[in-house]
Amino acid sequence: MARMRFGVFIAPHHPVGEHPTLQYERDLQLIEAFDRLGYDEVWVGEHHSGGWETIGHPEMFLAAAAQRTHRIRLATGVTSLPYHHPFNVAGRIAFLDHLSRGRAILGTGPGALPSDATMFGIDPVVIRDRQDEALEAIVPLLRGDEPVTVTKDWYDLQNGYLQVRPVQDDMEIVAAVSISPSGMRLAGKYGLSVISVASYSEEGLQALPTQWGWAETYAQEFGSTVSRDRWRVMMPFHIAEDRQTAFEEIYDGLLHWHNAYNVATLARPGAEHVDDAKGFAHKMVDRGGAIVGTPDDAVEAIGRLHDLAGGFGTLVGFMHDWASQEAMLRSYDLFARYVIPRVQGLVRPVERSQQMLEANNTALMARAGEGILKSIRAHNASHPRTR
Repeated sequence: MARMRFGVFIAPHHPVGEHPTLQYERDLQLIEAFDRLGYDEVWVGEHHSGGWETIGHPEMFLAAAAQRTHRIRLATGVTSLPYHHPFNVAGRIAFLDHLSRGRAILGTGPGALPSDATMFGIDPVVIRDRQDEALEAIVPLLRGDEPVTVTKDWYDLQNGYLQVRPVQDDMEIVAAVSISPSGMRLAGKYGLSVISVASYSEEGLQALPTQWGWAETYAQEFGSTVSRDRWRVMMPFHIAEDRQTAFEEIYDGLLHWHNAYNVATLARPGAEHVDDAKGFAHKMVDRGGAIVGTPDDAVEAIGRLHDLAGGFGTLVGFMHDWASQEAMLRSYDLFARYVIPRVQGLVRPVERSQQMLEANNTALMARAGEGILKSIRAHNASHPRTR
């Protein structure tokens, strides 16, 4: 495994009631901060209903982010393929790749909200099939050299060819995976990267140990290759200088997110109204559905998650409004300063260097002192009048 990378997923999940323009600006400012702090990538979702997730056109949002950042990679998280003609999907991500100077990632999915699909007149039952059918055109458009012709019952492409190709030679295309094997099947079929977007849920955590086996099985079946290094696992986190502060900062926001979004808005299966914010937060963390606490707690939790999955390449933090903007920024700052370098092994050689010096400091300082005295004696011997 290569050194683990770190990203942030902005669905976004913002409580209803705030000015949308200010929400967009706040998210752009966060991406600027992620860029300065050295996060590897940021993901922005596509949603058209429900009130909580108000970015409907992630490529446009990421184009704005591209002008305000320098190195962070910009991923659609995800482009809902059944809602678009495949040629337009390929063309927009190629254009974003130019505007970002080669930093674009195409994240793909079937669409998360059945209300979106229904609004487009699409039966939610067929959206996973349509994701597969769209990739049949998108992959060769972005990676091949020949015109592409594909005809389906919902789109037609005749000799499709991108006159402006991506800056990157091998545009990364990612399949979103929830609980079912369909996303891993697409990864195996087309040789795609993967992002597990439900890994913080109880069902998603239970599926993690077996998910990658599905990708390898389908890759073998279709004669392609997949790599754990291109597997991303999503997990919310919030850290502070001490554990009590970290939990206290999220109690109210987490409870509101669960009750107002998961229960009242989505009616997510199995989600029930909760009144005990403290108990709910600790239960979620104890079962592994979030990382909350100190930097040390985060390092240990990431290790457990990595072992549970059997290895993955990137941890993507699921951004939320559980805490205030100030506390959220401090959390991302602490995570970048103290968690990421420990997980990546960057702190170990620094600590070893300090320990090596500490173990020999008395002898070394003594020799240094002898060197100073030797220099003084030599000076006095050659310049007796200056004594």
